[in-house]
Amino acid sequence: MKRFFLIIILFQISWLSFSQENLAFIPKPHQIDYHDGFFELNSETVIQADEDSFEAKYLQQIIKNQLGLNLEISTSSKADSKIVFLSKIIEIEKSFKEWYNLSISKNKIIINSTTSQGAFYGVQTLIQLLPLENIRGIKIQCLNITDEPKFQWRGMHLDVSRHFFSKEFIKKYIDYLAIYKMNTFHWHLTDDQGWRIEIKKYPKLTEVGAWRNGSMIGHYTDQTFDNIPYGGFYTQDEIKEIVAYAKERHITIIPEIEMPGHALAALASYPEFSCNGGPFEVGKTWGVLEDVFCPKDETFTFLENILTEVMELFPSEYIHIGGDESPKVRWKSCPHCQKRIKDENLKDEHELQSYFIQRIEKFVNSKGRKIIGWDEILEGGLAPNAAVMSWRGTEGGIAAAKQKHFVVMSPGSHCYFDHYQGEPKNEPIAFGGYTNVEKVYSFNPISKELSTEESKYILGAQANLWTEYINTPEHAEYMLFPRIAALSEVVWGTSNSKEYKEFEKRLISHFEIYDKKGINYSKAIFEVTSKVQPAENGVAFELKSANPNGIKYTTDGSEPNVNSIPYEKPILVTKSQTIKAAYFENGKAKSATIEQPFFITKSTGKEIELVHQPHENYGIGGSFTLVDGMKGNSSKFGRDWLGFWGDDLEATINLGINTTISKIGINTLLSEGSWIYFPKEIKFFTSIDGVNFQIVKSISQNEIITAKGKIIIEFPKRKTKFIKVIAKNNGIIADGKPGAGSKSWLFVDEISVEL
Repeated sequence: MKRFFLIIILFQISWLSFSQENLAFIPKPHQIDYHDGFFELNSETVIQADEDSFEAKYLQQIIKNQLGLNLEISTSSKADSKIVFLSKIIEIEKSFKEWYNLSISKNKIIINSTTSQGAFYGVQTLIQLLPLENIRGIKIQCLNITDEPKFQWRGMHLDVSRHFFSKEFIKKYIDYLAIYKMNTFHWHLTDDQGWRIEIKKYPKLTEVGAWRNGSMIGHYTDQTFDNIPYGGFYTQDEIKEIVAYAKERHITIIPEIEMPGHALAALASYPEFSCNGGPFEVGKTWGVLEDVFCPKDETFTFLENILTEVMELFPSEYIHIGGDESPKVRWKSCPHCQKRIKDENLKDEHELQSYFIQRIEKFVNSKGRKIIGWDEILEGGLAPNAAVMSWRGTEGGIAAAKQKHFVVMSPGSHCYFDHYQGEPKNEPIAFGGYTNVEKVYSFNPISKELSTEESKYILGAQANLWTEYINTPEHAEYMLFPRIAALSEVVWGTSNSKEYKEFEKRLISHFEIYDKKGINYSKAIFEVTSKVQPAENGVAFELKSANPNGIKYTTDGSEPNVNSIPYEKPILVTKSQTIKAAYFENGKAKSATIEQPFFITKSTGKEIELVHQPHENYGIGGSFTLVDGMKGNSSKFGRDWLGFWGDDLEATINLGINTTISKIGINTLLSEGSWIYFPKEIKFFTSIDGVNFQIVKSISQNEIITAKGKIIIEFPKRKTKFIKVIAKNNGIIADGKPGAGSKSWLFVDEISVEL
């Protein structure tokens, strides 16, 4: 049976190979020396390795499936043409035991390594030199590669709670990680919307908790649901099979069992471990829900029993316990919780959460393991031996590293693959944000704020794939590819954001393989992207693509074709109009059409200053986003919105000259499931000198709600040169609301000024 699975597995992976003419290695090796000549691979070539070498069998099967050559594996060979695996021949200290050397001469290929993991990466590099299919005379460039990764945690995450994915797809997902030399799979197995792992001691976790009575349809803002039962879970036998599968590919699976929040599926199964006793229903809605585990002794026994079974299934050093987005509203009114706070001399509910995490950590440590959690576990005091996964930016990771705790960087700004990766207007519905390939590639897991010594606590980085809006394997692939390639080079340690175009060329060469093997991937890298800059009496609309000479556009709202206006320089936009553009190659459209309506007012393109800068996750266009003539889409808060986390908007626009006006407008956004709330108040001011401002009008939160966030104030005509708009952040989110106890997001866009 094991041999059967081996053949299937290798067949699945064999698609990732590259034309030797491109030598498009991803991740790029640290050192490559090219030599004259070629190694000729043929049916007489022998693979010399130990008989039980998985890496040798892996390579053998790929060559057979891909090139039709059935190479012999032999422990010794006198063949003139051979591929030799050398293990521990060179005694050399390497950081993570993942070092390898690939040496190709005219009659021999040597894969030298200190461990089987290094050998596996050498094989992956060799595969990238093989042609896609059998050709007459398979020649491989002579070269020498010496290589090892910079970071020891090179990870990808997958949420299977919001949407469930089959065992077969999980294996395929692991294959995807393996070919890009990733070594960690973070498996998000439990959440409010579904419990996905069989626990023998508590069968109702899967009998009840693995199934919900419907799901959200469309975006959270739509608040629409179906009533179709949905669910699934993995048996312990399936998990053992998947863990073994990953181990062969040198991938460690980190299971995540969420606590104390995101616990509704568990509480629907066992309500006695809540604060109020239920009854509960497995979550149908996305977002943050208020019912969490109650930190009483019986709950800890329950969780310890669960973790015992989890640790028996997963041999990983770290167990992920979540720790994020845990509302305190139930704890505040719970007698058990208040007694615990008093008995343990805790300050408040935040310290109670720290107590919860530290108690779980002691148990996990007693089993010889360590915990890792999202950066909220820093609040109230970090557990002594815990590692931190920093997702709300890099600040939490920096703070943890300074405290000498290990850190995995996973900020939403660069590592959330549920964000849009192309123009949001042209993409399938996503959570929000804008994280394209170039942005992923630009990420540096080590902050400049850390000293050399502190930097040693950065284990690496991972990207997260949350699946609220991803319900099929094809869609998951689309969100994963090709961004995983960019991340792999970041964590391997050979990325260089200044040489992105060189990486892009290598990446594009992979697309042919994706096409050949039916991988559903994003082609956003080909699409026409845009950038808006200030211009006299309006804005300049700059277009980019893989080949700018292939862009054609229209300004009358019609669809572009090969005979449309060729793009040569930024388009001057001085009046309201709609521009459409697409990239053409050989007379055919290579990209989807981008469509950009412009709404030009007296503020468009003018100088603007902000007192508080937007959060890095939602500030790609900077302050100019508010006067660029483009209105944000309320269901796709990606590039066209500015997001402020806990801060107010205070913007001052300089119109340049005294101008007569009578209207000012601003758009704000509400998406409570994403912690985005309307401002408490918006105030509008005008000034002639930019120093002395006169208030024009103040709009209350109730008025903003009535107007659905789209505010336009009218007043008697007046002359002004400066306009100030202050939108007060909603502040700390109230109990009973998604994100209760956390800072609110304020999203704003387009300040318009009219006569």
